[in-house]
Order: sequence, then C-alpha cells, then structure tokens
Amino acid sequence: MKHLLTAALMTLATPALAADDMTLMLDWFVNPDHAPIVLAQEKGFFADENLKVEIVAPADPADPPKLVAAGRADLAVTYQPQLHLQVHEGLPLVRVGTLVGTPLNCLMVKADGPVKTIADLKGRKIGFSVAGVEQAVVGALLSRAGLTQDDVEMVNVNWSLTPALLSGQVDATIGGYRNFELTQMRLAGGEGRCFFVEEEGLPAYDELIFAANRDRMDPDRINRFMAAIERATQYMLNHPEDAQKEFAAYAPDLSDELNTQAWADTFGRFAISPAALDHGRYARFETFLKDAGLIGEAWPVERLAIDPGAAQ
Repeated sequence: MKHLLTAALMTLATPALAADDMTLMLDWFVNPDHAPIVLAQEKGFFADENLKVEIVAPADPADPPKLVAAGRADLAVTYQPQLHLQVHEGLPLVRVGTLVGTPLNCLMVKADGPVKTIADLKGRKIGFSVAGVEQAVVGALLSRAGLTQDDVEMVNVNWSLTPALLSGQVDATIGGYRNFELTQMRLAGGEGRCFFVEEEGLPAYDELIFAANRDRMDPDRINRFMAAIERATQYMLNHPEDAQKEFAAYAPDLSDELNTQAWADTFGRFAISPAALDHGRYARFETFLKDAGLIGEAWPVERLAIDPGAAQ
C-alpha cells in the first residue's frame, strides 16, 4: 500500500509535458473544405497527439505559403498547382499532406447562357483570380476544342468570380469551386454550370494540400498532426451527422445554407490517408506545367512532395 501511495504522489508531482505548439495558416476563411482540421481541434485529436495548434485565417490568400517559407508558420493549407510554381520560384516548400484529394476547380458559366461547350468560349471573356496556373488551365481546356488563349480575353476579377459572372462582366470564370461557387450563384439568384477541369483535359491533382518549410519542418510534429487529421476524417465518415453539427457550431456562419450545402458537396473529397503521397499525380502535373511553358523543366517529385512518415 505504501509503495502504491508513493507512486501516486510521484505521479502528481511530475508536471505534464507541455504540448508542442504549431501554427497552421488556412488558405481562406474557415469553410467546409477545412472540416477535418476543425474537427481535429474540437474533438481533441490534436491534443491527443500532444499538439497545440493555432488555426489562422489569412488576410490575403496569397500569404500562407510565403509565411511558411519565411518560417513564420509551421504549415499552410495551399493548392497543389500553385505549389509546383512556388517551388520552382525558389520557395523552400514541400507538400507533407493532402486535405482535399480531388480537383474542385471548375470553369463556370451561366446555365442559361450562350456557352454550351468549351468551343463556345471563342471571342468571350473569362474571369480569373490567380495568375499563372489559371491561364495554363484555360489553355489546356481550350486546346481540346481547337482554340488558343488568343481566342479569349482573360479578365482579372480578383476574388469576385460569382459577381463578375452574374453581372455579365465575364462570360465564364475559372478558379471557382464546384462545391461552393455553384451554390453561391444560386443563392444570389442565378444558376451556374461547371465544366470540370479533370474531364476537359487537365491531369487530376490534389486541390488542397498541407505545405511545410523543407528546411525548418519537424517531421515528428507533422506526423502527429497528420495522424490527428486522419482520425478526424475517419470520424466524419463514421459519424457524418454528428460531425456536421460539431463543425457548424465552430462559427456562426457555418450553419447557413451555403455552408450546409458545401458540406454535402465536399464530404467525399477529403483524403482518407492525408500523409500518403500519389507520386504519379505530382509527376504528371509537373509535365503538364512544363508543356504549358510555365516551368523550364520537370523536377523530381521528391523536390515537391513527400510522405513525412516515409521520410523519417
């Protein structure tokens, strides 16, 4: 009995290990694309991995990868297509996990408008938000219809994709998400239709990924982070109704009609094994960017993306 009491007192006297701090920069304001992250936080899955994760929404969506590259955040939610270009530009970034494992991008037009096929874009205006990759995407879509980028006018509408299409400022948009902008357009009084990029000549890719600083990252912390994200994704699949309720309670607007529909439209697109790397997917997109003239040479996948568990 004495030994048991001594052991208990020693346990009480031993301070708990402090959780490891991590800062995660989102790509945009919290929305259903981030459901596994929110649930990992709210269900205590990060805490179970001895992690204290600060989730930060950026003031500018272009900032998160730059902040990770500068060592001011541990992880960023970003996009596979942009990652390729950023690494080629010299940023010390590397993909360490996948959040949404399918393309969400679509070329959106008005459902009752004049554009019924890609070929109908000839002589028309296409709105975009992100320079570089979006032009390459449009070029790939046009080429299958026998058109080139000289046959359309690209218009930078910043982040006002849906308003620009609704108002007639442009005839189509690229960069809007099929799980969000289509519903947003309907709620604004219009009806949109999507041409899915992976069905129109673009190689499939991971829409949302986790990127780390290759030179500064802590593989152990990242592995624990990915374990929590995987656990949250499994929880969503096993308990979809409870998961949605808990997600919607995270912030007031997450229970509105737009986010409720976006939840349903995003649900099956999360990576089941977030850390796992589809090597061929990254190699094919490198080749696509090289063929589009956006990079000079296709680099080995290891310079762009890793499975952090395998890398240990």
